[in-house]
Amino acid sequence: MTAAMQMPRVEECVVAACAYNRAGDCHAFAITIGSMDHAHCHTFVESTVSAGVADLIAQVGACQRADCRHNDHLECHAPAIRVGPDNDMADCMTYDER
Repeated sequence: MTAAMQMPRVEECVVAACAYNRAGDCHAFAITIGSMDHAHCHTFVESTVSAGVADLIAQVGACQRADCRHNDHLECHAPAIRVGPDNDMADCMTYDER
């Protein structure tokens, strides 16, 4: 059996409207990034209900942006990422096109 790689942490999220965001930290277990046109956070849920696990800081579980320099076989290899508003309510601000 192969050990799982350490997934990059969500270092900061400034999207206050997301249910997983508490004081700038994402508390989802893991997030998914990417769509065909931009680096959207697909885990974003606009809600006033508090979600996630209080003692966890999210990690990047999957990234669909194969054109990002941090992406290798749809896995993010950045040391950490930031999520914020860009083309949509919540995008990966660490995305860097190759």
